[in-house]
Amino acid sequence: MPAPEKVANHTPENGQEVVKQRVRLFYDQVGWQIEADGVYQNARYEDLRPVSREYVHRCHLRVNRHLRPKGKYFLDAGSGPVQYIEYLTYSQGYSYRVCVDLSLVALLEARKRLENHALCVVADVSCLPFSSDVFDSAVSLHTFHHLPLSEQPRAYQELVRVLAPDAGAVVVNGWTESSLMRRFHWLVRLSEYIGQRFLRLRDKRGHYPERSKTNQAGSNPQKPAGTYIQKLDAAWLNANLGGKIPYRLYPWRSVSVRFLRAIVHRATGGVLFLRILYHLEERFPDYFAVHGQYPMIVIQKNPTLKGKFHELDG
Repeated sequence: MPAPEKVANHTPENGQEVVKQRVRLFYDQVGWQIEADGVYQNARYEDLRPVSREYVHRCHLRVNRHLRPKGKYFLDAGSGPVQYIEYLTYSQGYSYRVCVDLSLVALLEARKRLENHALCVVADVSCLPFSSDVFDSAVSLHTFHHLPLSEQPRAYQELVRVLAPDAGAVVVNGWTESSLMRRFHWLVRLSEYIGQRFLRLRDKRGHYPERSKTNQAGSNPQKPAGTYIQKLDAAWLNANLGGKIPYRLYPWRSVSVRFLRAIVHRATGGVLFLRILYHLEERFPDYFAVHGQYPMIVIQKNPTLKGKFHELDG
């Protein structure tokens, strides 16, 4: 294990290097840059409004249920800067949090946030430069979808390899298309249309004279492209991991950010709606894990459970 003051560098011998370079450059140059309000640019992909705050907070904390509360080494595969305060709780009972990321900018930010609690390693999550059986728990949050689908099974295998016996890991990823979100797509589109018409009307009346400037800035042709994202679904996961890696699916969050921003508003009872939604996710985890937007893939490294641990209700 590297000393805390060192940042190691590991480059895999094969794989989609052009894709990974594009991901790294995006996060170095855009995603992990702090904007004027003190928030990382990447946080724009989350719903940070007060009406959603309680629900998002409780979803983040769901990860803790499936991790060992304490140990020596905690792996954060694709750590970014460990940007949300809830993320800090995952490793608070550990001696070290080993942060792995392709982005040096992300790791420098993580080191500021975690200080000597962090061991930072520049590496590819699909080719981890660690010995087997060394980590007492691990997480990978919104990272594997940046890999080509052909490399994602290897990323799961690597995560299992480095876990200590009986240790667990949590992978939070998003399905390519959530059947639950597909059912409500019409409502999201309608709500967005009504909202845009309302804002245009307010603009014409002079209530938000600064909005036009913001829109002009947002249409800048020099705006950087986003990162490579190729997600998956529960059937793909079952076909590629079933019988090979012991895992279960649980809901992390069943609705997308787009849904939250379009549908959930304080004036229409948004806080109560999200409390009910959270309760339903807790009551019917199998349904929401498969059909919702973001599942938790919970891995348990225990050979005695192989072939029995995986449960998938479609």
